Amino acid sequence: MAEQSPATGLKDIIIMRMSEHDLLEIVEIEEQSGLSRWGWAAYYAELQSGNRELMLVARRTRSATIQSTPIAGYIVARETAGELHINNVAVRPEFRRRGIGAALLERVIQEARGRKANTAFLEVRSANVAAQALYERSGFRAIARRANYYSEPCEDAVVMSLVLG
Repeated sequence: MAEQSPATGLKDIIIMRMSEHDLLEIVEIEEQSGLSRWGWAAYYAELQSGNRELMLVARRTRSATIQSTPIAGYIVARETAGELHINNVAVRPEFRRRGIGAALLERVIQEARGRKANTAFLEVRSANVAAQALYERSGFRAIARRANYYSEPCEDAVVMSLVLG
């Protein structure tokens, strides 16, 4: 299920569901981005859950086969009891500031609304002002702070939420 994201104007990016074949690249992007480490096994386990439709990758379309192009970014979320929790969003450094993160976020929010989720939540490192700005542009608002939530390095998390309904 691949779809272009027309609302963002990204003509050479396609967003599609993540598959097991993507996981080595996902872990590579995770490591490049400084996210809290999930690793291959955690992503694989999440793919086996009922939230598989909330695990998306963004790829460039300028290739003979879409699946052979490198992943530009990804998002992993989970919906439970009407709440969407966005676990990880990451874009390769060379693809940042092109709207890919916003397109992934928009797409997972659309999917959550289709599931009748009414609120979305996420945590973001307190020093990651670029990510916080992206989330704010998407309508998220800071609602709390979690002291020492992240390790390596130890850092507070800003909890952000968005009303979906």
